[in-house]
Amino acid sequence: MSAQKDRCFFSFSFLLFCASSIPTRGSARLLQELSPQEYFSSLQAGRASLAYFSHNVSPGAQPFLEQIENSAEALQDYGISVVKVNCPKEDVSRYCGKENVLRKAYLFRGNMLIREFPTDALFDVNSIVANVLFALLFNEVKYVETLADLQNIENALKGRLNMVFAYVPATGTAEHRAVMEAAFVYGTVHQFVLTTEATLLKDTGNDEPDVSSARLFFCHCQRATDLSQPCRRTAMGQTLTMLNIHRHLKLMGAPLVTEVAEDPEKVSTVHLQLGLPLVFILSQKETYEADRRTAEFVAWQLLGKAGVALLSRDLVDLHILLRSNVALKTPDEGVPIKYLVLEDTDEVITLVEDKNKVKQIQEDEEEDEEDEDEKENNNQDIQDDQVMEAVSRDKKRELPLEQILVLTEETFHSALLETARTVVLFYASWEAVSLAVLRSYTEVADHLKGTQGVLLSRVNCWDWPGVCTKENVTQFPTIKIYEKGERSVMYNGMWGTEELTSFIMLSRVSCPLKLATIDEAEGYLRGEFPSELSSYHHTSLLGVFSTATSEAREAFEEAGNILSGHVTMGMYFEDDALALSRKYAVSPPALLLARNGGRSVEGIALSKQSAQDMVQMIRYELLDIFPEITVQNLPSYLQLRKPFLILFSDGDVGQMESKEMLKLAKGRRRQVFVACWLNLKKTPVGRGVLRAYFTTMPSLPVLIWVNLHAGGQVFKFPSEQSITEMNILSWLEKLKAGLEIPSSALSEEDWKPPLPAYDFLQMMETAMPELPLHTSHRRGDTPERRPAESPGGDTAVPEEPSQEIKAEKVGSLGRDLRGTAPRLAAREKQGKRHSEL
Repeated sequence: MSAQKDRCFFSFSFLLFCASSIPTRGSARLLQELSPQEYFSSLQAGRASLAYFSHNVSPGAQPFLEQIENSAEALQDYGISVVKVNCPKEDVSRYCGKENVLRKAYLFRGNMLIREFPTDALFDVNSIVANVLFALLFNEVKYVETLADLQNIENALKGRLNMVFAYVPATGTAEHRAVMEAAFVYGTVHQFVLTTEATLLKDTGNDEPDVSSARLFFCHCQRATDLSQPCRRTAMGQTLTMLNIHRHLKLMGAPLVTEVAEDPEKVSTVHLQLGLPLVFILSQKETYEADRRTAEFVAWQLLGKAGVALLSRDLVDLHILLRSNVALKTPDEGVPIKYLVLEDTDEVITLVEDKNKVKQIQEDEEEDEEDEDEKENNNQDIQDDQVMEAVSRDKKRELPLEQILVLTEETFHSALLETARTVVLFYASWEAVSLAVLRSYTEVADHLKGTQGVLLSRVNCWDWPGVCTKENVTQFPTIKIYEKGERSVMYNGMWGTEELTSFIMLSRVSCPLKLATIDEAEGYLRGEFPSELSSYHHTSLLGVFSTATSEAREAFEEAGNILSGHVTMGMYFEDDALALSRKYAVSPPALLLARNGGRSVEGIALSKQSAQDMVQMIRYELLDIFPEITVQNLPSYLQLRKPFLILFSDGDVGQMESKEMLKLAKGRRRQVFVACWLNLKKTPVGRGVLRAYFTTMPSLPVLIWVNLHAGGQVFKFPSEQSITEMNILSWLEKLKAGLEIPSSALSEEDWKPPLPAYDFLQMMETAMPELPLHTSHRRGDTPERRPAESPGGDTAVPEEPSQEIKAEKVGSLGRDLRGTAPRLAAREKQGKRHSEL
């Protein structure tokens, strides 16, 4: 029929139909307004049009006319024009004459009337499009009311066509429209069947008790070989929209099982493209038939949720496959494939439906491997395991290193002289922490791209140990900033991108910055820095010196060199320095601290004369008075070796509590303990801290006193008392007098790394004894060409499969995965489930 011809024209572009559901400002322009004579003379054979005949439009008909206008663009995408026919007053023809006739809209194909629609049935764009397409496809989309009608259609389709069966609570809805649009596109490929009978939905075996929402099932009648059995049905889990239906039909049209003979990382299927995972059943020629049955069984269970592929070990050279029988590839970019050892297909299905199952399987399998191999656990090999895991997870991701200059022994010194500041990362290409930091370093390079006077570079100490030794690099990774090849500053902060970027940017400013006038000094205290540095500093320090305090000034300059990149420091030592110091009630030598952009300036006398003493004092003064404890700043406060008065809060501290704690922190007792707070939402590790302090989680907020450096006793502020300065001071007096009982006491063991640090330089000598550490040698910066090294320096050897391992036959249903896993076939099934590698 002609509708089929129209459909062929539009089916090639699915995006057109998605766009058709979005109203635009220009849709009204698509509505034609014609006289009756013009309209009937313009009708073309096979072309559908929806016409509304009217005299002067009454206010009651205006909402309907607006919806007709809004639907013009959507219907045009299906080759259906929308026309408003203006009837003359004297016209008494069939469509213009009677009052009740003017309350209808008419659907024509050519000059043949297809359907009359009462205007109250066309209440919005969805109802108009749904009813018009339903009328045009009336002979192709079967409407059923009874189970017998549905079964008759199903039986007639078996072995020939698949069926799309949809239930909508009512016609004219958005779901009805989506089904009709899908039928318009896919009607020549699948048989569409529609019902609004809720009882029919229940009769088909639908377990969903709620029949108020629309449902869609794909019925695999084309695969049906036994005419006495019903067609398999796969329900669509998403809401009925055109996009979701298109996605579901694409998945149903994909091969049930894809056979793969290449690296899984390179495999792309329609499932991955549509955001679903892909499960690989790893096979070998000895168990191919059983593995094929297993893959098909899993594919039916996961249809619409994940794709299934059969991967031959014999055709793919991946050593990891020897230890696993299933692999999982997610659609997320950059996430590596997970190789697993599973016992049965139930675990595969759970793996897809429960994302947390992957981690659990990995942990169980690691424990089982240790028991089975009966090897001594070498703790040194698993040091830095979290970093190693992160590196392993991302090992196939190519890093964008183009903006980072590679330095060798020949180019190192000349490169330092070419740029005002050269940042050098000293690393080892095989070491996990180095590779993790290299990732952060590439992000820093991206942030600083185009920054004048800064060059980012790297030295692979595995290739150039002589350079690293001469630069006194004794651990990996290390970052240094060289100023015109002369003095260097070593970075000793966090390895995050933000911290590294801040250090590099602040190091561009002289530290201390010598200021020539009082106006410059005042501007400095107000935070008048170059705009590109405004986000990298919070507190400005200004040293004020007279001509008689040259010794203190020299110590201050040396302290600035040490703290370069970490803080911003200025220095004023002109003749009128006394005038500046008197303004802030201090005498030279003095230190002025400007917090919050210069809104508050604090004056501190510089009684310390040595550079190290000044560094320690400056670091202390930069600490917040009532700080929020985070993972990043905790070490700075632990170094004070003072007791902690910590307010644990589930979010920001209340205004009253903050005010009282701040009063307490500003008092003289600031010298005695650290008053601070910890936000559990921002720093979730705090929950683990509280669980270590108490057997049960206390109600929040809770105030804790703990002295980590003397006994580790933990005291809890009484919950019935309000958190005020007076109440806390009274409570602290009781603690001092020994009148309070501690809630718990922490272990006295030292907080040290569980293992000694790697002796990297010794490892390099062991790995390559023919190359003395201090002798230069030329090798390209090509770590990918080297064999993998264990932390002990031994070359990793691929594991060979055992001669004893034989494949088991898989049951006819293909539910047992042991036949696909050589490692599992040689042993009986354990009581504990085995999981990921």
